[in-house]
Amino acid sequence: METAGLAEAHDQESTKLVLTVTELTRHIKSLLEDSIGFVWVVGEVSNLRRPASGHLYFTLKDEESQIAVVMFKNRNVHLRFQLEDGMAVIAGGLVSVYERRGNYQIIAEELEPRGVGALQLAFEQLKEKLQKEGLFDPEHKKPLPMLPQRIGIVTSPTGAAIRDILNVIQRRFSNVHVLIYPVLVQGEQAAGQIAQGIADVDRLADVDVIIVSRGGGSLEDLWAFNEEIVARAIYECNTPIISAVGHEIDFTIADFVSDVRAPTPSAAAELVVQERETLAETIDIFQKQLDGYVRQHLVSLRHRVELCVESYAFQRPTEPLRQLLQRLDELTIRQEQAARAIVQQIRARVERVAGAVALLSPRGQVGGGWESLQDAFARLRTSCTHRIDMLQSALETAVGKLDSLSPLAVLARGYSLAWRLPEEALLRDARALSEGDAVRLQLHKGSALLSVDEVNPSGD
Repeated sequence: METAGLAEAHDQESTKLVLTVTELTRHIKSLLEDSIGFVWVVGEVSNLRRPASGHLYFTLKDEESQIAVVMFKNRNVHLRFQLEDGMAVIAGGLVSVYERRGNYQIIAEELEPRGVGALQLAFEQLKEKLQKEGLFDPEHKKPLPMLPQRIGIVTSPTGAAIRDILNVIQRRFSNVHVLIYPVLVQGEQAAGQIAQGIADVDRLADVDVIIVSRGGGSLEDLWAFNEEIVARAIYECNTPIISAVGHEIDFTIADFVSDVRAPTPSAAAELVVQERETLAETIDIFQKQLDGYVRQHLVSLRHRVELCVESYAFQRPTEPLRQLLQRLDELTIRQEQAARAIVQQIRARVERVAGAVALLSPRGQVGGGWESLQDAFARLRTSCTHRIDMLQSALETAVGKLDSLSPLAVLARGYSLAWRLPEEALLRDARALSEGDAVRLQLHKGSALLSVDEVNPSGD
């Protein structure tokens, strides 16, 4: 009996299924992966970790539960936005088990922000980052050249954008040289090519302005111009850059970093190239402004000279001539200096305008325009010199008149002045004298003291 009982117990023990921990864990993992498989789970990110391996580890939680999530480097490198603690996301992945710890987890394949698109969130995050670094500050914006000789265009050589730009340039100013740097404007490789194109064209010293452009499209289509590598290439560029991406309602990071944002590719061409007729009108306006300025300046000088002549008439008998002659010299010097300054200003402005006009072709138009400007300059210089001569002549005439009316000149002709002493009363009538009065007589040269012996009021 005892032997039979032991044999039965041994048979029961031999029928038990005994698994190792590893076998059980793998069995659970297989059950989870086969029965649940790929799922989408929404929750809040917490305990986010970024080890040197490049993988992402975090916890996805709601009010009552949490689950571990891992997103390996080969998947998270495609994330458009920056994952942060506290962010509400939707994770899509496989439910599995981490065998070493026996913890179940989600191996995330995709990750999307909840409530806003991944691209829009990435756009806002990068915009905020670059704005804090100062890449959008106005003091970094460079002015566009007045009339560029050579324009660099970084865009697709087959898109509608390049056709629009070339049509506008051909219509407004066909003699401008255009350098096209072909790049992809959409896709994973587009951002790198655009950034490289900007850097390469910037190294060409003879390029005056760069247009970075593409036609309209969705946010995904325009995304290459929202990449950080493109933004930094624009910021580091020494050549002025116009961003012309998409339509008027489309905004990209490139628009904020560029020196000028154009609403469309056609508008970019209109901003950078002026019409020949407009330039000709500008030159005419400059010439009229110069003529008016010179005339106004000469009128002002003449008025000042007249005031000077009036203010210096008849002070003390011995002073007017010396002061007026000194003032004449002073005004002559200042007039010559002012005339030279005006001529130099006119010359500088005409040379600047002529420099812009020199870019026009054919050469015949430039030569004719330059000769006209030289003739106008010569006439203006002659007019200034003539006006100065007239003013100097007027001053000399005024000096002559003052000299003829001077009391000293009257005394030189034999006349004299008499004062009764001691009150120093100027004598105009003999009846003011009596015999024995003392009189001081002023001659042209010197004076004398006299005593009155006889008074004859009638002058006989």
